[in-house]
Amino acid sequence: MREIARQLYEWQCAGTDFALATVIGTGGSAPRPPGAAMAVSAQGQVVGSVSGGCVEAAVHQLCLEALESGVAVRQRFGYSDDDAFAIGLTCGGEVEVFVHPRPGPALAPALTALARDEPVTVLRTLDAHARTTVRAGEPELETGVHGPEFVECYGSPPRMLIFGAIDYAAALAALGRFLGYRVTVCDARAVFTTADRFPEAHEVVVQWPDRYLRSLPVDARTVVCVLTHDAKFDVPLLEVALRLPVGYVGAMGSRRTHAERLARLREIGLTEGELARLRSPIGLDLGGRTPAETALSIAAEIVADLRGGSAASLARTAGAIHR
Repeated sequence: MREIARQLYEWQCAGTDFALATVIGTGGSAPRPPGAAMAVSAQGQVVGSVSGGCVEAAVHQLCLEALESGVAVRQRFGYSDDDAFAIGLTCGGEVEVFVHPRPGPALAPALTALARDEPVTVLRTLDAHARTTVRAGEPELETGVHGPEFVECYGSPPRMLIFGAIDYAAALAALGRFLGYRVTVCDARAVFTTADRFPEAHEVVVQWPDRYLRSLPVDARTVVCVLTHDAKFDVPLLEVALRLPVGYVGAMGSRRTHAERLARLREIGLTEGELARLRSPIGLDLGGRTPAETALSIAAEIVADLRGGSAASLARTAGAIHR
């Protein structure tokens, strides 16, 4: 629901009735995970997705019917090989959807929190009455069905820390924000590190990179992208980053720059295990040259690393597409 929270918040503020369809269970090669949501307004407007396109029309109709009846609906969709035009998931998976009519008033605290990127937990009973409870603060449960309830847990957004106020950083900040990260651009050079140059960043910080990183709380969802390719910034910053429990550390530079950087890091005591965490030269080999293309290669590597993907072409692999 986080993906559509701002639109739902605007509908809520405008007094627009809507029905909310949420994926509460999946099986096989389902395209969207539990918690994926689609909302349909009383006027028929649609935001979000529950299947990537396979059953959207059927769920849209369920939402309109729920708005008319006021009764919540629980529906399972699966693959049908008997009728090529049957409503189902051609990917071979299964998805169970719960449609909640007019959840606006009960969801208001959650939508407000999500619009502000604050953590929140939503508990919804899976019956015709669809009672909803909202709890503020960092979630303690995982998203999924817990007995007669479906629990949606939304923690604080993961952080993308971009060091180096260059044009590649602006492109990466925009893509990071699109992927749902809270994006910070940091550089010690005030003349380059301005909000006007990085409009998509949530924060623009003028500070020595290693000092700034030392001051932050980080976790396994945090990604660190070092784009300065300047040893006086890179080496102290990477010394800190590679010893923190972050999910990804990448550094820009040529292979020669990378080799020299590794030698400097070894000199100051980093172990081979710590150095093995460094993705450098940063990004996947997409053949890109522009800042936008380079940002895409970096973002693709981050997704592959954190999601356990192979980064290989799906056309040249076998097995399930959706893990």
